[in-house]
Amino acid sequence: MNYKPILICLIFLTLSFSCVGNKSSEKTISKPEYVNIPKNTTLKFTSGISAMFQDSKGFYWFGSLQEGVAIFDGNSFRYFTVNEGLSDNQIRSIQEDKNGIIWINTAHGLSTYDGIRITNNIPIINNFSQNIWTKTDNDLWFNPGNKEGVYQYNGQNLKYLAFPQSKVINPNNVYFITDISKGKNNMIWFATYAGVFGYNGINFSIINDETLGLNINTEPLHIRSILEDSKGRLWIGNNGIGVLLKDADTIINFSEKNNLIHPTSSRKGDKSKPGTLEHVFAIEEDLKGNIWFGDRDAGIWKYDGKNMTNYTKKDGLTNNFAYSIFEDKKGDLWFGMVDGNIFKFNGNTFDKQF
Repeated sequence: MNYKPILICLIFLTLSFSCVGNKSSEKTISKPEYVNIPKNTTLKFTSGISAMFQDSKGFYWFGSLQEGVAIFDGNSFRYFTVNEGLSDNQIRSIQEDKNGIIWINTAHGLSTYDGIRITNNIPIINNFSQNIWTKTDNDLWFNPGNKEGVYQYNGQNLKYLAFPQSKVINPNNVYFITDISKGKNNMIWFATYAGVFGYNGINFSIINDETLGLNINTEPLHIRSILEDSKGRLWIGNNGIGVLLKDADTIINFSEKNNLIHPTSSRKGDKSKPGTLEHVFAIEEDLKGNIWFGDRDAGIWKYDGKNMTNYTKKDGLTNNFAYSIFEDKKGDLWFGMVDGNIFKFNGNTFDKQF
């Protein structure tokens, strides 16, 4: 792949960590002491916003690519980094379990926060249990870094599960997780660079270059995002060939069908022209059923079921790369940008929040 330097720092292929036990290390920290932030003060992150989450208390959590996590209680911020006990300052996802514990998936491990202390958790990894897949409604799933599998927390144990062995046709791709989406019919979808694994508690569904019949020299998979929507359709965002749409047993290139791949596109890592949808790093659905895409080069797109609308810097954004998209409990859409800024959509344009 021919990536620009800024993209090299965004991909996770070089990230690694090893875990061999099931005991954790803890670091006690004081309870959050929020400092009042003037309305015109921005979030102090300058690296990309890689994760956003709203917890059961209504607090917002923002994860960055290089600077740890920030918590916003509606008035002020509190920051957690490796200095406060996080496993790493690069954040991949933020979730909450049924007991109100916040799980922070970093590039080099899993940290939890119980409101008082940060604990770094070490998954069980062994050759026997990694092939025994089970599934419950309360499972949390995490990106394990440079492993071809996933971390699963079932409410009691945190363990590593290996993906079924699958043929890799493109030597530049691997089955390292890039995104996770829960779907209907008990399905959980794992997006990896080289393909998609779907698991329903019994069987696996696999989508890759081989099953799609793609020519790796002209249109290789390089998946960065995934979403199963409320209608059961599966949206697969690629870094190069745009969005694939799986509807029942049919898979089409949605970007190509809507003329959103430029005729001169390399369909790989090169910078795209304006008005395209080729490098899709984030996908979300809003309460009205609109599907939103965050493109690396061409801004934000909305699909209302019939028409595509493109939003860029002309609509109030500070840049054209929305790295993450999140819908909160009120149905507001938050957009985390690669420059560390965060916007909300007001129905017409974008309002900068931090």
